This record gives sequence, C-alpha cells and structure tokens, in this order.
Amino acid sequence: MNGSTRITLDTNLLVYSVDVAAGPRYRLAIDIVRAAARADCVLTLQAISEFFSAVTRKRLMVRDRAAALATHWLHVFPHTSGSADAVRAALADAAAGRAAYWDALLVATAAEADCSVALTEDLQHGSTLHGVEIHNPFDPAGGLTGRARVLLGL
Repeated sequence: MNGSTRITLDTNLLVYSVDVAAGPRYRLAIDIVRAAARADCVLTLQAISEFFSAVTRKRLMVRDRAAALATHWLHVFPHTSGSADAVRAALADAAAGRAAYWDALLVATAAEADCSVALTEDLQHGSTLHGVEIHNPFDPAGGLTGRARVLLGL
C-alpha cells in the first residue's frame, strides 16, 4: 500500500479494463485496477455507477456480468458518495467552465474522501481541482507514467 497518497480512478479507466477494443489501454487499465486494489484507492459511487451504465450501453458487457463486477469493486475498494457541498462545488466548476459537471463531481467527491490524485484522461493533466491533482496515467510513449507507477506501487 502506498500509504501517503490516496488516489481515485475515473470511470474511463474502469471501462478500459473490460474493453478489449481499447488496445494497449485495455491491458494497462487491468494493471491499474489490480494495483489500485492494493493501494490507498477510493472509488466514487459515481465512477462505479457510470462504469455500469457505459459498459452496458456500449454492449461491452451483459448487464448481469457488469453488475457483478461493479458489486465486486464495492467489496474490494473503499467507496464514497458525494455530499451536497460536492454537488455545489461541481456546479460552480461546470458553470465557470473549469470542468464538465460529472468530472467535477467525481473530483469534488474524491476530495471529500481525502484523495490527493485522480487518475483520469478526462481532465487537464497536471491541473488541480479541489486540491486533487489530475494525472493521466498513460505515458504518450507507451506504458504507464512513472508517477502512476509510484502511486500504484508498481
């Protein structure tokens, strides 16, 4: 376990972990999710819910299998839901154009759970929102970034 830095995973990483068509990101996302289960990682209920919605809508998984995997993650990972304050913060971010609403809500919720890094491709790499560093774990040259490897204990 990393111990010093609590992280969260965005929905896109969860989806990639079951999407064979995602190419190299598929294998990397599997590695990320497996390592995150051993690290100090909190999943938001939003990410788990969006995962179920996305993979069933895109027909990447049948509903019962997607539900079983989402339920498994509820057992494996500590999880958190957002408060009214997180919703207000996300609304303010979306209104100001800092982030799309659902991305802002995920980060605000993660901040409430004391996460300091969100692994995602959906926000500006290197930026900070609600005190949470946004980090794209995929190295443009292939593989995972060094920072992602450290955060995940790889």
